[in-house]
Amino acid sequence: MEAVINYFETIPSLHRSLLLVGGITLFWVLEGAIPLFKFNYKKWQHAWPNFFFTLTTIIINFGLAFILLKTADWVKVNNFGIINWLPEMPLWLYALLGVMLLDFFGAYLAHLVEHKVKPLWMVHLVHHTDHKVDTTTGNRHHPIESVIRFSFTILGVFIVGTPIAIVFLYQSLSVIFTQLTHANIKMPKKVDKAMSYFFVSPDMHKVHHHYILPYTDSNYGNIFSIWDRLLGTYMELDRDKLVYGVDVFPDEEENSRVLNLLSQPFQKYKKPTTIPGDETI
Repeated sequence: MEAVINYFETIPSLHRSLLLVGGITLFWVLEGAIPLFKFNYKKWQHAWPNFFFTLTTIIINFGLAFILLKTADWVKVNNFGIINWLPEMPLWLYALLGVMLLDFFGAYLAHLVEHKVKPLWMVHLVHHTDHKVDTTTGNRHHPIESVIRFSFTILGVFIVGTPIAIVFLYQSLSVIFTQLTHANIKMPKKVDKAMSYFFVSPDMHKVHHHYILPYTDSNYGNIFSIWDRLLGTYMELDRDKLVYGVDVFPDEEENSRVLNLLSQPFQKYKKPTTIPGDETI
């Protein structure tokens, strides 16, 4: 475990880039071999806006990285944060708790807030208006959302007290899980179900991309499913019933244009509908 921590403490930028590109390439190939849905689309044309937003996310994260480094260094020097106030523990447990708690603050909590606060939902909408969810959808985030997510990660580093090695480990795992859970791949149902008891599985996350409430407001987790299960936001839906998109923004052509997606946060809010008989708002 010490070797892993040492590696991530000084992980080269090239290795992080290879992880991103390699993951997308791997799942892109798997989507062709074992697709969940046989989308009738031009895959490169569909991927273009998603790659654009992947690039903007990389630029923003790179530009703000010094804040992340400074925060991680400060909590380490000052022995600040939850995992540093706990009794001494094995390194593997220290790393596991650090990653799990960062996943809560940086992913689950950020995601939950984005769905519950109307202006933030309009920003997050860019991610949900993809009508053909595949591995490229994972990084389809408006630049404003990239800043929001980064801010929650900083908050997590500060509260949890994670050194930079665990931060980079968390971010690397986050990239892999984001690509996996959005990938248009069909895992055996029993395998997917077993995975979902602790980790976010592809079928579990795709419920979140169903076009209508209450499913859209469920399954917020990124790496670990335990936050949804513990906090009552876990839901299931048969994969064959999935319909991607957002009910009140149904125009797939508009939702595929970069300029329209950039302006989505500033469009008029539209109240989502619910499944008949459901009380969710």
